[in-house]
Amino acid sequence: MKLKLPEGQFKAYLFDCDGTIVDSMPLHYVAWKKVLGEWDCEFEEEFFYSLGGMPVAEIIATLNEKNGLAMPVEHVMRNKENLYYEILPQLTVVPEVLEHIDDQYGQIPFAVVSGSTRDSVTASLKMLNLLDRFETLVCAGDYTKSKPDPEGYLMAADRLGVAPKDCLVFEDTEMGIQAATAGGMASVRIPLPRERGVMATI
Repeated sequence: MKLKLPEGQFKAYLFDCDGTIVDSMPLHYVAWKKVLGEWDCEFEEEFFYSLGGMPVAEIIATLNEKNGLAMPVEHVMRNKENLYYEILPQLTVVPEVLEHIDDQYGQIPFAVVSGSTRDSVTASLKMLNLLDRFETLVCAGDYTKSKPDPEGYLMAADRLGVAPKDCLVFEDTEMGIQAATAGGMASVRIPLPRERGVMATI
């Protein structure tokens, strides 16, 4: 499968991380299921993917409200991140996206805009020897409004010194695509793991 990019000459590429550069969503789901099992909290796979791009703390708050629970956000977030790091060696890159990173690296600047923590994004990119490809990382905590608000993408464009209309966003979630559109940026959607035949494993 090859990605079909929009027409145009783009001066910067902005990438979501999880599910876009790195095929980490199945691993994140495994980590979520393990940590939420301690609280008998249901988290259906379809609902998990519908929240793609949402910061971890917001996901926990959403699950608390949905399930009538009072899970401590910091505690659950820390345990979930630790479980993810344990299975990080299983991480692979999304080859269709890596092709475009390799093709344009050194020609135009790249940035990452993620709902994950900086530690999580850095660990994922380091695992695949990709961290040095990106001029800047915009992660949870760097912005006040998460996707579908465009704040994170606009922040990345500003840091790179590139006008939003000249940026191309790579995203795997609807919230991310909406954020790109709201920021006046073109975008390309990355198929979800199940659409590419990637399964979660423990």
